[in-house]
Amino acid sequence: MTEPISLCSAVSIIALLSVMLKLLLFPSYTSTDFEVHRNWLAITYTLPHSKWYYEATSEWTLDYPPLFAWFEWILSQVAVLVDKRIVEISKVAYKSEETLYFQRGSVILSDFVLFLGAYKCCHALPKLKSKIRGNTQSENDIQIIFFTLISFSMGLLLVDHIHFQYNGFLFGILFLSFANMFNGHILWSAFWFAVLLNFKHIFLYIAPVYGIYLFRTYCMDRSKSGLEVLKSLQFQRFCSLATIVISVFSITYGPFLNHLPQIAARLFPFKRGLTHAYWAPNFWALYNFADKVSQIICTKYKLIEFNSTASSTSGLVQNVDHIILPSILPLVTFLLTFVSTIPCLVKIFVQPCKSNAASFNQFLRSVVLCSLCSFMFGWHVHEKAILMAILPLTLLALNGTKEDAKIFLILQAVGHYSLFPLLFTQFETVIKLCMFALFNICSFVSFNYVYRDQVQNKIWCLPLLNYAETLYIGGIALVEIFCHLAPILPVIKRFSYLPLMATSVYCAVGVTYSWILLYKHALTLKEDIPKSPVKKTYRKS
Repeated sequence: MTEPISLCSAVSIIALLSVMLKLLLFPSYTSTDFEVHRNWLAITYTLPHSKWYYEATSEWTLDYPPLFAWFEWILSQVAVLVDKRIVEISKVAYKSEETLYFQRGSVILSDFVLFLGAYKCCHALPKLKSKIRGNTQSENDIQIIFFTLISFSMGLLLVDHIHFQYNGFLFGILFLSFANMFNGHILWSAFWFAVLLNFKHIFLYIAPVYGIYLFRTYCMDRSKSGLEVLKSLQFQRFCSLATIVISVFSITYGPFLNHLPQIAARLFPFKRGLTHAYWAPNFWALYNFADKVSQIICTKYKLIEFNSTASSTSGLVQNVDHIILPSILPLVTFLLTFVSTIPCLVKIFVQPCKSNAASFNQFLRSVVLCSLCSFMFGWHVHEKAILMAILPLTLLALNGTKEDAKIFLILQAVGHYSLFPLLFTQFETVIKLCMFALFNICSFVSFNYVYRDQVQNKIWCLPLLNYAETLYIGGIALVEIFCHLAPILPVIKRFSYLPLMATSVYCAVGVTYSWILLYKHALTLKEDIPKSPVKKTYRKS
């Protein structure tokens, strides 16, 4: 009988295959983000650090926290040896074959942090041992499924290795924080998350979960309730936690102490407008759509006379005024985001789970919820931000309940499809369609296997989903067909924004539905110790 493959061997093979696939994506097109990061290489190599956040020769100014700037500085020391023009500050974009291979190669090398973080998180997943048709299955099936879904994450492949960014290693740091959290190394978990915040400030969205969860479960006795909670506060632990976080931020921002206002202006540019050029599939996409429909109706029936200088469908990054519905200010989005996160934050403080496993799942669920709340109601949200919910939800779906798994399957499908407009050439169209089909097949088959004893498969119904949810996922194909046919249809030609709007609005419905489902599940789940995703089966004697 063949021995089951070990986790370490499986991880090595999967990582190698992932790298080989990413190497094949080298010839793909380069987005504006490719020039953005090349310009950051030039800025950090050419100028002293005191001028990094003031340089504005190119429109692609440095707008990431200092640790990422130092990361670019390290890369620039190698880049200059590959092609000296890579590190020249220029208003005009520069691209060469050497630049292409260096920058894409640097993303692949940085992904080894993702592999490490995912591998460490594998130990937070339950082991599976079962017999099917007389063949002994690997004890590491769930861990291998998780590592595969992360290593071949469709979102990271599209955004990092075709569109071009460095999200993989950032999520690797996040997974390192998760793994340390699960293993009880709380201070290391806090350290890695503080480091992450100084690499990319978008992770501030989930900082409230970290702060409240660590304060409640590490600095207090989570078995206590009422006034006894306050009495259980361990001041020494609180000081240790605070010292680590403050130290990381002090080391990062210390050299930039006299430039903090300028850095803040770069990191939080509220002048960019409510939505991105392509609407992220969130509440504001539905809001924009409602405003556009109202505008068309009012124009047709001459109900209201209006004059607008900027349109939300213009494809430009700019501040726009809504025509019919009230225009939204940054403060409104902040308040909505804050209010929407309160229930889940209150629950992890007031009703923390007693067991370690259940507590970790409660933490993960809150992380995903806070990510989705910020995605739903945040200011100028990019469509790529949906990965902040999808990737942590992958871990939760394999470690939590069947409901978590169902939400993952819906969210990953609509979230990944919402990234399609990032890649618009014919070559990338074939790639993204194949990736989407393969990743969804892999996801649905894997979760059907993991939860096979808890699921009764229905005819014409996707695993874990009901008929309505299955129809909705199937509707993605119709939207894609419409997007391809729209440019050649005479009736639609005059409305050039319709394909993007259709994608954004359709996906926004799915993201909103997933957010509501997860919130309901998080607030109503009373099980302290989650059941194993796979029930043990025994052969009758």
